[in-house]
Amino acid sequence: MGKWNLSYLPVLLLCILCSCNESRKSGLTVHSVEVTSPVPADKTVTRNYPGVVKETHEISLGFKTAGQIERICVKDGDYVNKGELLAKLDDKDYKLGVETLQVQYNQLKDEVDRIKKLYEQKSVSANDFEKATAGLRQLEIQLQVNKNKLEYTSLYAPTDGYIQTVNFAPAEMVDAGTPVFTFLDISRMEVTADLPSAILKDIDNISEYNCRIQDSERSQTYPMDFVSISPRADGNQLYQLKLRFKDNHIRHLTPGMNIEVCITVNQDNDGEADYSIPMSSVFNRDGKPHVWILKEDSTVEKREINIRTEFSGRYAIVKEGLNGSESIVTSGVNVLRDGEKVIVIEKPEKSNVGGLI
Repeated sequence: MGKWNLSYLPVLLLCILCSCNESRKSGLTVHSVEVTSPVPADKTVTRNYPGVVKETHEISLGFKTAGQIERICVKDGDYVNKGELLAKLDDKDYKLGVETLQVQYNQLKDEVDRIKKLYEQKSVSANDFEKATAGLRQLEIQLQVNKNKLEYTSLYAPTDGYIQTVNFAPAEMVDAGTPVFTFLDISRMEVTADLPSAILKDIDNISEYNCRIQDSERSQTYPMDFVSISPRADGNQLYQLKLRFKDNHIRHLTPGMNIEVCITVNQDNDGEADYSIPMSSVFNRDGKPHVWILKEDSTVEKREINIRTEFSGRYAIVKEGLNGSESIVTSGVNVLRDGEKVIVIEKPEKSNVGGLI
């Protein structure tokens, strides 16, 4: 075998370098790209935000009269129905007060009946009859007051809800109005969610509110009614939205449960057509979004667009800049130049997976 003549090696390397330089100068590097066409966008868009289920109110429940607690009928965390007995005071003294006034009332009522007959017979003056009638009325009011106090010794649930905390035990003394229970009113369950300021401009165009909860078996969606939105942002520049369930009998939802708020926004405000394009086709120049348009001569042209919104980094809704007939470059957008000639990579048919046919 002959030996290599190493004296020719530098000349060979020089030829290779010159050949590469000539290829660069002649612009032989042609980028391969994929293209797509804009798709007419739906005129409504659904935006999702995390939310929390809340009770309508948190109520401090107490007796309307003072006394000693005889029994507590519920415990922390119990669900109770409207009108259910929660606690009771010792009512012995209240019963005695009612019985005493009842006896006095019955006696005075008999006397007034006799005076009335005498008044009808002109044997008693009108002034005496009016005094007797007024005295009976005053005693009747006192009797009713004591009957009310006797009723107040029983404390009932004002509506459906949960007993959050029990603050006293049997045998303890309480004054009128002292909170014995902390009660969660769930007669109308609500949902709160924090929204960014960008949603405020579309607040009048929202057509539907829904909430979705995902459990281990299935996803359930519930229609909601709008209640309010805070006019002032919090420290994170978020505005609190409050919604209310249309169906008021959803027992498996409890306060504090996480839920997804789904807001449907109608974007057909100006009558112009919007188009959906992949976010991979969008690039920035001078702080503004652009896309590459493929022309008939296989060259690309830069075009500025106006994006209405984007979804999960995958798709963008273009408000201005497209008419729907363009071919848009979706790959390698950051390395292209205006007027550059490109090669379009044809996508295989769905029936030809991998382009094998």
